[in-house]
Amino acid sequence: MFDTAVPSDSSPPDASLMGWHGWLLLVWFAASFGLVFFAHDLQQVVVGWPVSYWFAAQGSVIIFIGIVAVFAWVANRREGQVRAVSKAVSIYNRRIHRRFATFVVLLILFILALAWAEQAGLRKIWVGAIFLFTTVFLYALIGIYGRTSNASEYYVAGRRIPAMYNGMAVAADWMSAASFISMAGGLYLQGFSGSGAHPGGLVYVLGWTGGFCLVALFVAPYLRQLNLFTLPDYFGLRFGGRWPRIIAAWSAVLCSFIYVVAQIYGVGLITSRLTGVQFEIGILLGLGGVLVCSFLGGMRAVTWTQVTQYVVVILAFLIPVSWLAYKQLGNPMAAVVYGQQLPKISELELRLVKAPDEQQVILEYQRRAKDYERKLQHLPASLEQEKKEQKELIQRLMAAHSDESVIVMARRQLAALPRDAASARERWTQAMQENLARAQPLAGMPLHTQPFAGNPQGTAQEQNLFDVSRRNFLALMFCLMIGTAGLPHLLTRFYTTRTVAEARNSVTWSLFFIALLYLSAPALAVLVKYEVMSQLVGLPFDDLPVWIAQWAKLDPALVSVSDINGDHILQFAELQLGPDIVMLATPELGGLPYVVSGLVAAGGLAAALSTADGLLLTIGNALAHDLFYWKNADRAGSVRRVMLSKFALLVVALIAAYVAAQRPADILFLVSASFSLAGSAFVPVMILGIFWKGVTRIAAVAGMLTGLFLTLYYMVINIPAIRTLLSLDGSGLWFDIEPVSAGVFGVGSGLVVTVIVSWMTRGLILPANNVLHRIPTPHA
Repeated sequence: MFDTAVPSDSSPPDASLMGWHGWLLLVWFAASFGLVFFAHDLQQVVVGWPVSYWFAAQGSVIIFIGIVAVFAWVANRREGQVRAVSKAVSIYNRRIHRRFATFVVLLILFILALAWAEQAGLRKIWVGAIFLFTTVFLYALIGIYGRTSNASEYYVAGRRIPAMYNGMAVAADWMSAASFISMAGGLYLQGFSGSGAHPGGLVYVLGWTGGFCLVALFVAPYLRQLNLFTLPDYFGLRFGGRWPRIIAAWSAVLCSFIYVVAQIYGVGLITSRLTGVQFEIGILLGLGGVLVCSFLGGMRAVTWTQVTQYVVVILAFLIPVSWLAYKQLGNPMAAVVYGQQLPKISELELRLVKAPDEQQVILEYQRRAKDYERKLQHLPASLEQEKKEQKELIQRLMAAHSDESVIVMARRQLAALPRDAASARERWTQAMQENLARAQPLAGMPLHTQPFAGNPQGTAQEQNLFDVSRRNFLALMFCLMIGTAGLPHLLTRFYTTRTVAEARNSVTWSLFFIALLYLSAPALAVLVKYEVMSQLVGLPFDDLPVWIAQWAKLDPALVSVSDINGDHILQFAELQLGPDIVMLATPELGGLPYVVSGLVAAGGLAAALSTADGLLLTIGNALAHDLFYWKNADRAGSVRRVMLSKFALLVVALIAAYVAAQRPADILFLVSASFSLAGSAFVPVMILGIFWKGVTRIAAVAGMLTGLFLTLYYMVINIPAIRTLLSLDGSGLWFDIEPVSAGVFGVGSGLVVTVIVSWMTRGLILPANNVLHRIPTPHA
């Protein structure tokens, strides 16, 4: 059904173009890994900005955009792919431009109308509900309008999406719930680089933008030349036989499933807050919008849905951050002016570290941690003692005829105690570690502009902490970049352009549209932190904003406050914000009208839905197209393949919804883990297969399995519950690398195994069907 021949516009790049590969790759490496490695030494302040912080937050992203733009411009001209646009294509593009402009105008009018209605007295619950159902209805309408059973339309949108709109769709597909909801929260909590062995902060900005340089230089144009439908198609074509395609298909299912669980969790979070329904019901409501788009129209419907979702996402992010910047600094250009707040935050941090009230809170956290430690040392007797004391308390309350609600609360506390010693050990160990983490200055949060924990000129312990912190930052950045180049749902988007030249241009547009949000996320984190430290901390508990109680009721992991030292005044260490709340609560924190809160929630929902669309489509296609019907080339087989893709998509969506309802982990961790898996499973073999014809089928199978299973093993064996179950002592970490960065080991081992096995089997095993001559490579 699909053409595997190389299009006429796909000629291998000449030697001079390969030189551009090398020079641009060197610039990319210097702007990312080189900058980060020497970040501690680049603390000079220029125009109010620490040099290393500015580059990590903004400068490197601008350089990355320049790299992909220069490569697209040079490569397209060197390969003669700049051609006059046909009249039919021009008419089609003008029609799309008119429709897009009309949509943007109508969306802005819709927001203004709701703002007027709110001022006129429309209840907040109705504002939120109207935002939710109107946007989801719009996405569903596009899905119905774009419905198709044609294989080319369903899998690759007929390969006629203009580069700019494909870039917009890629940006929406890419800017998931992790980017919209959690990234600013991670920056708020972790500053530049996180604390100790836990990397975070600006690593996500660098990793999730720098990876597009690898996509542009080494992956997207070469895959687009082959006119395929899915990423496993490439492995089947390049290496032949069943196993490369099967392994690639199941790997795509695995990493996409983990990713989509995070998105559906975000859908439930936003929908429940916006409408007031239960979290699980919110998941099902949002999932309906996903299924209508991807189920009916496949890539054709998903593409145009994602274009509309991008507009909602970017408006929802830029409006509140611009408002907050104007409120604090008198200038709405948040990404340009927020550096003025960095020295103020540094002063507030030092003041809070020395504050006596904050010290009291820290001492109380230390006492609680020691109490849990004592209980752990005397298990199981301490558990029995806890149960006995709670039962005696209930009896005393009943004898004193206390209020029924007090007695009910005491019984709930008894029921909430661990059932046995094993569960008590796990739960109390976690509680002890949480209290120890909070029993640190600033509740364990690092100084915002400090590149790494520890001190390279300090004690031996501080030097080791510095090395571990920097090592984990570099490792996670590597995994995010490599994973970007291997995510199936992202790479499939570049199959939808008309030509290879437009695929290159599409990468540039994608990174540009993504950067509009990624340059603003660090600004939002800084502005929110200043607002919390200067306006929220120090308020009496009775005067705290209503939004804190509302979000805490929805999920205590998002927001929690407790009067630890008993002074009825909120201290910084008594406020705990989860990474998934910072963006969603920004309008309320900044005192914006509720219509902006509805817009932010709609934007977060659009971000989660757009990525979930692409991920579910990828999973359904991998199961149906790559595992069952990949040999059927007739029309009847094509129709059956599309229908099976739709059925697989529906089943996987329901399973993912069930898993997300269990709240398995925070969004950032799930998404980062999927990047490690995608990078390990696909990237070494895929890039070697493109640039080196010596890779054999058995080497590809060995490399993919080695990378995937080593990454999975490292993640699973370091889960605390698994280590407790297997009675494993110690941390289990290799070189102190955290499990989320397991892709470092998977990518390295997959690369080495692929090369060694290729050399061992060269001349002995050839790809099936003699298809290697059809794979365009940069080398003869």
